Parts: sequence; C-alpha cells; structure tokens
Amino acid sequence: MSETARWALPLLDAGQAQKEMTVNEALARVDLLAQPGVAAVGRDAPPTDPASGQAWIVGAAPTGAWAGQAHTLAGWTAGGWRFVAPREGLTVWSDADGCPATFAGGTWRIGSLAAQRLEIGGVQVVGAQTAAIAVPTGGGTIDAEARAVLGAVLAALRTHGLIGAA
Repeated sequence: MSETARWALPLLDAGQAQKEMTVNEALARVDLLAQPGVAAVGRDAPPTDPASGQAWIVGAAPTGAWAGQAHTLAGWTAGGWRFVAPREGLTVWSDADGCPATFAGGTWRIGSLAAQRLEIGGVQVVGAQTAAIAVPTGGGTIDAEARAVLGAVLAALRTHGLIGAA
C-alpha cells in the first residue's frame, strides 16, 4: 500500500477493492492530527476503558496494545487503537499538564516554547538574551556603584523590551 510522505496516511491504489477501508483509515489518522489534544503525555500502558476520540502520547517503554509505539500519538477509535508517529515540531495540547507538548529532538517537551521574540499587542516584550550584568564590587563609593548597576539593569530591561525608553 502506498502512503503519504509526511504522515504515512494510506493512499488509494488504482483498481483497489474496498477503497472505503483505506479512506476511513486515513480519516481516522487525520482526526488525530487536526488540532491535536491528548489526555496525558508519556503514559506507557493504555487505559482500560478509553472513550472514542481520546488520545495520549505514548511513553518511552510502552506495554500491552501500545508495545512498539514509543513516543507516538495514540488515539482510540471505534476500530481500535490508531498510532501516528510524530514529526519534528508537532505540538499537541496536554489536558493533564494544562499546556502544550512539542516533539523536538526525538522527545516530547512539555510546556517548553521556542521563539525568537515575544510580542504582545504587536509590541516586543522579550528579545534575545544579552550578557549578564556584572556584580558590583568594592564598597567604598556605594552610591556610585548602585547607580551604575541600576543603570545596567534598566538598560537590560529596555534591551529585552520589558520597559520603554527613558
């Protein structure tokens, strides 16, 4: 049987009998991938009484009906378990964690977001990390050192877009 390159969805073959089985299998997998949400991430044993449409991210050491399906998206359907192997960057909502889980570097990362910058209302509020602010030393002229450190803190906050310009 031929499959799609990205998600290994089954394709119809010319002259194929029972085409509805292939189409239904593809639709069941697409249903798992369209706006995916899972009950939990990293579970190794399948639940005993799943409801149709529920999904989980399989853990690293799966057992039972999930054996051999480590890190896949597992969904329960009227026809039984369906599995979809994740691709780099696939993001799902984890109900158990209350945040997104993203497949990156061969593992699922819960609640970790990667970005170049953060904007709120079109205004950058966080940018790339800059060098650390030096710890004040000495102590003979406390006021001058304190003002210099505060100036550096304010400059760093402005650079990160957390406060406006003076």
